[in-house]
Amino acid sequence: MKITGTIEFPDPKSRKSAAKILQALSPDNLRSMESEIHDDKVAVRFHSEKIGSLLATVDDFLMNVKIGEGIEEAMEKEDKVR
Repeated sequence: MKITGTIEFPDPKSRKSAAKILQALSPDNLRSMESEIHDDKVAVRFHSEKIGSLLATVDDFLMNVKIGEGIEEAMEKEDKVR
């Protein structure tokens, strides 16, 4: 049985941020995930045979996105200080 899940970033601000982060993370993409980046849609699809594997992949991905958001916020603050 194949299990799938999708994370979408619906609002324009989150799409812009997510697109940057997804591009930075793309070298680490596994064969069990695909990123879709367009002006009107940013999404990541995950698939696996086992729910535990799917959850672990999603958890790792979300942790990396959280780190990416933190870096982006720090860079924006630094730009404002300059």
